[in-house]
Amino acid sequence: MPTAYNVITVEREYGAGGSVIAAKLAERLGWKLYDQELTADIARIAQVDQKVVARCDEQIDPLLYRLAKVFWRGSYERMLPLPEDRVFDTDSMVALAQQLIEDAANRGRCVVVGRGSPHILRHRADHFSVFLYAPRELKIRRAVAQKISEREATELVDTIDLERATFVKRYFGKDWPSRDLYHLMLNTACGYETAVDLILQAMEITAGIPLAK
Repeated sequence: MPTAYNVITVEREYGAGGSVIAAKLAERLGWKLYDQELTADIARIAQVDQKVVARCDEQIDPLLYRLAKVFWRGSYERMLPLPEDRVFDTDSMVALAQQLIEDAANRGRCVVVGRGSPHILRHRADHFSVFLYAPRELKIRRAVAQKISEREATELVDTIDLERATFVKRYFGKDWPSRDLYHLMLNTACGYETAVDLILQAMEITAGIPLAK
C-alpha cells in the first residue's frame, strides 16, 4: 500500500455496510479502527451522566437531540446500545469529536467511520475518503438481518439519512453527501469483500492525489 495515504474516512448510507467494510479495511491494512470507540472516548472525556443529559435536553431543540443520537452511532445506528447518559450538548459533542478525529489522523494508520470525519479531515493530503451507498431494497434486507422487523427497517432506511443530512448541513454547512469530498463513491451491492478490494485498488491508483479543497 502506498504511503501517500495515512487515514481513510468511510461515510455511508444507512444499511450500506459502512461499519462492516471499515472494519475489514482496518483488518486488511493492520490499521486502527475508529467507529464506536469514538463515542466511548467522547463520553469518557466529557464525563457525562443522566443528569447532564436531562439538563441539555431541555436546552436544545429536540430534533437536534435526536439527530445527535443518530449521528454518533455506526452503520446500524439505532440497533446499537447508546445509553441516554452518553448524549449531551450537541455543540460540545461536535467539538470533542473534531479533536479526537484530528488526533487520530495525526497518529495515522487509521480508518474513521462517519462522525463528520470527511469534513474535518478534508484538507489533509494523506486522507482517502470513501462514500458507500446501496440500493434501497438491499439496505432494508441488511437492516432486517440485524433482527428487526421489515417495517422498522424500512422506516430507518427512509429516515436516518435524511436526519444525517440535516445534521451535516447544520454543523458543516454542506449538503450530504458532499461529492467533492470523496475520492470514491461505491455501490456496496458488489459485496463487502469486493468493496474492500475496490477501495484498496483505488487508493493505489490515486496515491499522492490530494483531496479537493
